[in-house]
Amino acid sequence: MRIYRTRTGCYIEQNGAYFLIPDVTWDDLVLQDDLLGFCHSIIASSSSSSPPADADILPPIQSQEVWAAGVTYFRSRSARIEESKGTGGGDFYDRVYHAERPEIFFKATGRRVVGHGDKVRIRSDAKWSVPEPEMTLLINPKGTIVGYTIGNDMSSRDIEGENPLYLPQAKIYDCSCSLGPCVLVSSDPLPLQTRIEIEIVRAGQLHFTGAVQLAELKRDSATLASYLFRDNSFPMGCFLMTGTGVVPPDDFTLLSGDHIRIVIDSIGTLVNVVA
Repeated sequence: MRIYRTRTGCYIEQNGAYFLIPDVTWDDLVLQDDLLGFCHSIIASSSSSSPPADADILPPIQSQEVWAAGVTYFRSRSARIEESKGTGGGDFYDRVYHAERPEIFFKATGRRVVGHGDKVRIRSDAKWSVPEPEMTLLINPKGTIVGYTIGNDMSSRDIEGENPLYLPQAKIYDCSCSLGPCVLVSSDPLPLQTRIEIEIVRAGQLHFTGAVQLAELKRDSATLASYLFRDNSFPMGCFLMTGTGVVPPDDFTLLSGDHIRIVIDSIGTLVNVVA
């Protein structure tokens, strides 16, 4: 089943039927000890309602933080090495890919996150910007993965490539993160054959397309989540983006007006336009 945060409240969707959750905020949902069981109880005791309008769907985040894992796919490792080879930073990424400890970094607060149909931004001082389509975990305060959503980790490759220490500037800025359109609530990991697909349309023409399966993710979701929660607490829960395995060619950069469409099997489609 899927849960949505909207302007008119939170909804559960199961098999095409929608159920409005009365008097419950998004934070209330994330703080449930048994989110899946809570959703089942709402469905069992409620009548279905009309689905929310697309224009009313909000990003599925309230008080949560967004974190991200990097260099988790071989393609991402290769891209990071390529973008930083002229500055001596390439070896860092190869070491991270093969290390036991993953790269994990802060990505966004809730106010910096946009949702389905909203505009993402590229930095004004960047010359090489790309979207990064990522399977994203919703983790409750106990460190349990309770759901999955689609994430777009907007990134300035030239800034990070200039020096790995510039990663926060390459990654963290207003409207640099998109989540949505919903959260798939599940107590089971997504199947390894799950595909992440991206299309970028420019002036009505398909400009880039790519796909990857979760089977190519080097570190499993539980391992990434466990490292995030080491000596760290998240009283309102958090999101963890799990890295990208789809990287546009080196001669590609996003432009204003580009449409970004990301699809993940069983979750849905996240669409954003570059401001």
